[in-house]
Amino acid sequence: MTALYLYDDRVAREFAPFALTRPVSELRVGAELTRRRWETALGMRAAGFVAAPHLDRFAEFDAPPAVRGTVPAGSVVANSRCIPRLAPVSTAGDVDIRLWLCEGATAALRIDREMGTDDVAAAFAESGETREGRDTAAIAGRWLDEVWALVRDLPPQLCEDVALLAPRLTLQSAEALRGVAHVIGPAELVHVEDGALIEPYTVFDTTAGPVLIRRGATVHAFTRVVGPCYVGEGATVAADRIGACSIGERARVHGEISMSVVLGHANKSHDGFVGHSYLGRWVNLGAGTTTSNMKNTYGTVALWTPAGIRDTGLQFMGTLFGDHAKTGIGLRLTTGSVIGAGANVYGSEMPPKFVRPFAWGEGDAMGEYRLDKFLDVAGRAMARRDVALGGDGRAQLSAAYAARSRQS
Repeated sequence: MTALYLYDDRVAREFAPFALTRPVSELRVGAELTRRRWETALGMRAAGFVAAPHLDRFAEFDAPPAVRGTVPAGSVVANSRCIPRLAPVSTAGDVDIRLWLCEGATAALRIDREMGTDDVAAAFAESGETREGRDTAAIAGRWLDEVWALVRDLPPQLCEDVALLAPRLTLQSAEALRGVAHVIGPAELVHVEDGALIEPYTVFDTTAGPVLIRRGATVHAFTRVVGPCYVGEGATVAADRIGACSIGERARVHGEISMSVVLGHANKSHDGFVGHSYLGRWVNLGAGTTTSNMKNTYGTVALWTPAGIRDTGLQFMGTLFGDHAKTGIGLRLTTGSVIGAGANVYGSEMPPKFVRPFAWGEGDAMGEYRLDKFLDVAGRAMARRDVALGGDGRAQLSAAYAARSRQS
């Protein structure tokens, strides 16, 4: 069987603050991880990923391992910045297809020979951007041109994803929901999978798009869920307005949140507004943490990147929270903030727009989070979700700690 590998190109490896602790293929884009999108599109299980060396020990749930050495001949290698539709492509099983193009650029290629990981970039470059022929096929999707595209393109991506995902699931009947939830807009756009719990006095607003609640998820009473919205397996949303969001598995969300992605296994369990933001895995926001997502001047928002401060061209942009980032009670974050992986930020003083990875402190007085202390806290936080921080996980986070200067 042909194996699938995901490849982080040079641009993807600069997607701070996330690329320090995970391959880009393990980011949630819309309703699903990029890796699973490719698995769906090509009908193949991912066997590995090619990314920066500090991710060699990355291990998380069903994620495949990093490739060490070579990619086998006959494999399909897909660019993790390409976001395919959540639907099988007709050419998935055609062994004569050597190249898949998305919007005219190489999205995936089949390699004819065993290839070292350092040679993958050259193979993509040699494939060209406009090649057409009988061994070339188109794949529907879009590209993550910038890290902020994870937030910028969220509503249309969710509309498409929910429409494709919902028909594949066993859903609760409209009769089961009638009398429990009130629907504003087309009722047929509310999709609740069997095994999800919708408490009385929930409001679903489908005026702007569909809603999908996955099995094991709970929507508490007095919550307004505004589409397009996706709530993943085992997640809990409670008692406020959840609008145009993708809430990953086993996340806990309370208080107003809009136009944001929660990768999964993260906590926003208290009041406080979060808008146009992205929460990495194991993020914990203290009570009252609030993000600003629009400037008082109504101008475009600038964001820190490894290449320097850059204008996003967006009027709305909140905060990008790296994996394992934590905030204290009442923390306020300015428009277009980046909180590095493993950072622990607290205090009444607003921190700078960029908080470096594994920082500890408040305002401009940031110290270093000791690695041993960070790992102890990470292990305890993960255990609360019945997940163990194993040897590979500790090694990978230690490697990220050593590589943190790349995002400082």
